[in-house]
Amino acid sequence: MTQSENEFFKVRLEKVKNLRDMGIDPYPARFKRTHTSQQAISAFEESVETSEEIKVSLAGRVMARRGMGKATFLDIADGDGVIQILLRQNQMGEKYDVLEQLDIGDWLGVTGFMFRTRTGQISAQASEFSIICKALRPLPEKWHGLTDTETRFRQKYLDLIANESAMESAKSRSKLVSAIRRFMDNLGFIEVETPMLVPVAAGGMATPFSTHHNSLNRDLYLRIATELHLKRLIVGGFEKVYEIGRVFRNEGVDQQHNPEFTTMESYEAFADYNDVMSMVENMVSHSAEELTGSMKVTFGKDNLDFTPPWPRISLHKKIIEESGIDFFEHDTVDSLSKAMRDMGIDVSQQVSWGGLLDKLISEKVEPSLIEPCFLIDYPVAMSPLAKKSSKDPRIVERFEGFVSGMEICNAFSELNDPVDQRQRFEEQERLHQEFQEEDMDRLDEDFLVAIEHGMPPTGGLGIGIDRLAMILTNNVSIREVILFPQLRN
Repeated sequence: MTQSENEFFKVRLEKVKNLRDMGIDPYPARFKRTHTSQQAISAFEESVETSEEIKVSLAGRVMARRGMGKATFLDIADGDGVIQILLRQNQMGEKYDVLEQLDIGDWLGVTGFMFRTRTGQISAQASEFSIICKALRPLPEKWHGLTDTETRFRQKYLDLIANESAMESAKSRSKLVSAIRRFMDNLGFIEVETPMLVPVAAGGMATPFSTHHNSLNRDLYLRIATELHLKRLIVGGFEKVYEIGRVFRNEGVDQQHNPEFTTMESYEAFADYNDVMSMVENMVSHSAEELTGSMKVTFGKDNLDFTPPWPRISLHKKIIEESGIDFFEHDTVDSLSKAMRDMGIDVSQQVSWGGLLDKLISEKVEPSLIEPCFLIDYPVAMSPLAKKSSKDPRIVERFEGFVSGMEICNAFSELNDPVDQRQRFEEQERLHQEFQEEDMDRLDEDFLVAIEHGMPPTGGLGIGIDRLAMILTNNVSIREVILFPQLRN
């Protein structure tokens, strides 16, 4: 706390003492509110024709104060908006003196009647008021336009107070989750919950967070995906399941990545990746319309149209188009690495063939995928959980959805051949030992035992809620749509 902040703190503590000396509790247990700010304004507007007096009890944080002789105007904010309050000394009597203990940032409860000022502003004239929470710390000096990025993300509550856009983004994200949940429920999917603490961090290629369970005396991991447990439920007889929840990956932090993030994963029996593509484009376009009123939205400098159908683009052809590299011809690490170096791509951090191809896609393909689209048919080496194509055994029925050069979802026709799945997991384990610097999927024996009991043909999906929220709220950083993002010390 700076010297200036310390002085403010001392002054406000003194005001707390003053209130208590006056017999006033500055932290009462409750306040009975009858209207939000907008409900009060709407009630007054509806009463104009009848000339009915509208009595209200309002509560909110004091955001502005203006003195006019023996009257005080306050702006108080609640979760619905801002409303102006008028307090007159001749109506309040001695109680008016309590306003000397009031500061910007305090919470106020007010009872009175609605009226319109001479300037036309709908306001409430207080007959009673009480301080219902005394704030000990002032709002930032520039709270009305808080722009310091570090403060905004580290003290998110100040961002929500100061910036209307931050509050709107937070509410829109919540509405997005609700829209997706309704969409899935209407399709007959059942929402379930799966473990966050798992013995094997499988179902994706990522470094997990690890922990130790004392009572069981075993090491566990925070899940990196919900996939393998959801597919166990398909084995068990569920035909349509989904889960919306947090997953955790021990990776870097940037505008598109946060170590903990939210996904919606779904699995549908008797479906393939074509069915899932149709579901995704309908889900996202439906969500866009619910949040923005249109399937056409602006994200940064891009004008996007989510109207189905979205283009289906062959990964193989797109890589050749953007880089001239045919990954079928460059099917070894040395060959692909050389071809990429010849293009000026830094491959010093990639050691496996799959890692190299993923780098090539990120460098040369993803930046060109602006309009909503699906990149389809990936090589087997990149997709250990996806079913091979009946047309070409070198590729699998997998797609990723892209918007503005950013991946928003990943999906497969799920591999349900237990022998093939075991072989691929064993290959992942071999690669994990050979290339320990790169993330690989891991062998989960319990999952293999499950699908050995028989899993029907299944279409699976994982979609990133945070990135979709970024796009639909026009925020270019993931930290704008996560209420408490991870930050450096």
